[in-house]
Amino acid sequence: MPANLPVIVGFGGVNPAGRLSFHHGYRRMVIEALGDVASSRTFSSLAALMGRSGQADDPEARKAMLAGSLIRGLNEDHENQMRWHTAVPHDDGHEGLTFQLSARQLPEVLPENWHVSDGPDRTVNVTVTGDPHLFTQTSQPLKVNSAGQLPDGFAPGALYGSRSHPRGLQITVFAASDALRSSGLGLDLLKAKVKPDQFAVYSGSAMGQLDNEGYGGLYQNSLVGKRPTSKNVPLGLSEMPGDFINAYVLGSVGDTAGIIGACATFLYNLKRGAEAIASGDKRVVLVGNAEAPIVPEVIEGYRIMGALTEDEAIMALDGSDAPDLRRSCRPFSANAGFTVAESGVYTLLMDDELAIELGAQILGSVGGVFVNADGFKKSIPGPGVGNYITVGKAMGLARSMLGEDGLLTGTHIQAHGTGTPQNRVTESDILSRLAGTFGIDRWPVAAIKSYVGHSMAPAGGDQLSAVLGTWNDGWLPGITSIDHVADDVVTDNLALAMDHTELDESQRQAAFINSKGFGGNNATGLVMSPAWTQKMLTQRWGSDVMSGHASRAEAVAAAASDYDDAMCTETVESIYQFGEGVLTGDDLEITDQEIRLPGFGLPVDLDIPNPFV
Repeated sequence: MPANLPVIVGFGGVNPAGRLSFHHGYRRMVIEALGDVASSRTFSSLAALMGRSGQADDPEARKAMLAGSLIRGLNEDHENQMRWHTAVPHDDGHEGLTFQLSARQLPEVLPENWHVSDGPDRTVNVTVTGDPHLFTQTSQPLKVNSAGQLPDGFAPGALYGSRSHPRGLQITVFAASDALRSSGLGLDLLKAKVKPDQFAVYSGSAMGQLDNEGYGGLYQNSLVGKRPTSKNVPLGLSEMPGDFINAYVLGSVGDTAGIIGACATFLYNLKRGAEAIASGDKRVVLVGNAEAPIVPEVIEGYRIMGALTEDEAIMALDGSDAPDLRRSCRPFSANAGFTVAESGVYTLLMDDELAIELGAQILGSVGGVFVNADGFKKSIPGPGVGNYITVGKAMGLARSMLGEDGLLTGTHIQAHGTGTPQNRVTESDILSRLAGTFGIDRWPVAAIKSYVGHSMAPAGGDQLSAVLGTWNDGWLPGITSIDHVADDVVTDNLALAMDHTELDESQRQAAFINSKGFGGNNATGLVMSPAWTQKMLTQRWGSDVMSGHASRAEAVAAAASDYDDAMCTETVESIYQFGEGVLTGDDLEITDQEIRLPGFGLPVDLDIPNPFV
């Protein structure tokens, strides 16, 4: 039997362009090309997100919303200073250094060169001989002040009881809620129709939660006179976004995993989800990632690697005495590094039979995702050959699914496009050579990190959001942060547009998403358009079945639209069910054939055949 088709039935989240559901984030990137109706709706979405409800039509408010989204200078939500401890030289001569403090302030283990005697009123006198090892806490301004930040005024933790959660987990809760609600399908309906173990959540973060509520506090607090908290370790774990979704958003007891692949992490998880549905093992899968790496130590770490665009480098590129922070990421042009960003992106996948039964929206489908390593390397961050293989295999699959003409004229590619000198050369060579090999003359290439920056784990999801928007509205985002293509970029067979490009329907059959992750984690995904997906479903199921789906889909689309209406008026609370519906073993009905759980309409089947005979 043919494999089940993994259909995209919901999509959402938030990145520097705004809320991603209903293509609002995409439209922020191409807003200059949109008509009044589409742009007005997206301004309403931005206004609600940014705490400007009712100001969507105000010209000055619109200017502020545009200025307060996408890549820009660091705002008040993010520190632009590195905390630093500087050694203070001290010559104690023969007297030593003496000071007085409360007895309660003495360290549990006294340094060997401390000599303590009683002082008045429960104080002690301390004399330090030799080198006292004095440090003073200062700060140093960051040399990188641009980032892809969530829109100004948006506070994801204010939409639920966040209880000192790391920012990445706050973004997770909002993004997963947005994706689920965008589907127009209620969670109760899904739980009534799908067995508990046929749900899955594949999610995580590439770097973990590194701010003060996560690993940042674990490693720093003891050095700045504070104590680590009981939450620092568990909430810092990389798989925690998936754990939060299972425990507080979906209440899922199904499969769960957080597959890490550096900048290719989203596509790694999409591959797992699509294959689980194609095989019939899972029926509903929530795939996505969240990352919040705009932390001074992270920025400084990447800067020291030479990976980020420093302010001085921007000025040198432009011959200017002030950095154009808006244009810090310049894929395929004269550039100096990538721009770090925060984001949370989730997509709801479902097998085609269930999607038809429920009248789910058909936003597209996943043809396949290919992953290959680089082989032997000179250095971990250096380029390799794996991405040639992933792109080539994805193009081969597209040729099989779309036909020769469909591949040649009906596809575009969302490049990894980081904005680094090395990426512009290596990725352009990969895309150019393979386009020529398959006979593509001018392959449309987009690079949306020029708008939203590089969000690490969710980066492929940011790209997918643009693909879904291009299919819906027709505009391929131009690389508007550049004014030329660099001389060392390979341009044969490619169309690297600096302006938004309108694609007609015949050019919107499928798209490729490319990721070149640190360490040789390469992935390329092939996603199919809604029109192509509908065509394939009609071939598989027949016109009568699809007519029935269309009738059921009206109510689902209306429910989804109602949610968008609410979110364009005032941002609604995220789904967060803390302590609700908690089950224990006593709540289960268990036989040797099945386990029934309250809240689910179908049981977990325990009659499992031997797969090896």
